[in-house]
Amino acid sequence: MESIPRKRPKSETKTPKRNPKSSHSPIKSILEPPESFFPSKEEFIKLLTVLLIACAVAFTCSFLTKYLDSDPKSFCDSDSDSTDSDLDSCEPCPVNGECHQGKLQCNHGYRKQGTLCIEDGAINESTKKLVRHFERKVCEAYAHNECYGTGTIWVPENGVWKDLRINGFMDNLDEPAYNFVKAKAVEAVSELLEKRTNANGNNELKCPESLMESYKPLTCRVQQWLLQHIVIVSSSCAMLVTCAILLRKVQRKRHFSSRVEELYDEVCDFLEENAVTSNSADSNCEPWVIASRLRDHLLLPRERRDPLLWTKVEELIQEDSRIDRYPKIIKGEQKVVWEWQVEGSLSLSKLKKRRETQKRVRQISDSNKILQDNYNRRIAETSS
Repeated sequence: MESIPRKRPKSETKTPKRNPKSSHSPIKSILEPPESFFPSKEEFIKLLTVLLIACAVAFTCSFLTKYLDSDPKSFCDSDSDSTDSDLDSCEPCPVNGECHQGKLQCNHGYRKQGTLCIEDGAINESTKKLVRHFERKVCEAYAHNECYGTGTIWVPENGVWKDLRINGFMDNLDEPAYNFVKAKAVEAVSELLEKRTNANGNNELKCPESLMESYKPLTCRVQQWLLQHIVIVSSSCAMLVTCAILLRKVQRKRHFSSRVEELYDEVCDFLEENAVTSNSADSNCEPWVIASRLRDHLLLPRERRDPLLWTKVEELIQEDSRIDRYPKIIKGEQKVVWEWQVEGSLSLSKLKKRRETQKRVRQISDSNKILQDNYNRRIAETSS
């Protein structure tokens, strides 16, 4: 049986479906740059910093090159009339300076600073010191003449210059600088002080009145002020002295009156107490008191020189009806005695209260003494 050849089955191969977008991916990958192509944020900042530094260095180098290569403009001559076209090629000559052949020479007392001539500080200070010396010399002389009559009103100018040279005031300056300072000082002094020429042709200086007042000594100012206001000062002093005298008299009168009343009260207390003591059973004293002895007992030594004080006390006692005044012969001499009327005493209750207080104080002191003795006795027994 003949074998029937079989046909080999065709292998079924599936063709994958293509995405329409996938056909463009090779082209797109070729056109787009890789991610590492662009710098990062840190690298961009570094790049920007380097560019800024490079620009700054380039600008500085360009400026220095232009400044060093360019020749400075020369100064226009002082004696030539510069036109607008000349000002483009040269600098105008500044004030206080002289220009010749393009060079600047500042006048005395000024120094060069850039394209200007400014005032020299040392020269200016020397001029001010010189003017102050002139002012002090001239004004002090005028002030001494006004106060003490020893100075002069008009001071010779040559004398001041001679004094300056002797003291070496301008030794630190050369001759041109000295002449410049002297010229400026003479100009300033002429504006500050009064100036005249005497019969010999010499210049003399005088200090103004308003400026001279500040150079007067303090004692001179006070003395002149007192002389100018002598009427007001004398009247004020007289009023003060009068018021002080009146005040003193009033104070003395008040003190005198208070002292008289004080002595009168002491006399009454003494006579009252003496009368009560004399009426007691165990007392042998007299009820009266000699007035002169009582006076010497109560008055201070300096008060005995003033008889008016005790006279006023006696006048008050004469007007007091509680006190009797009568003469009495004592040891052959007639004395005036004073006696207190106990029956008519108005301050007897006060005296009794005072005696009771004294008695109570005495009892308290006695009891304290007894307690102290007992305490000492116990200490002695304990120690033994």
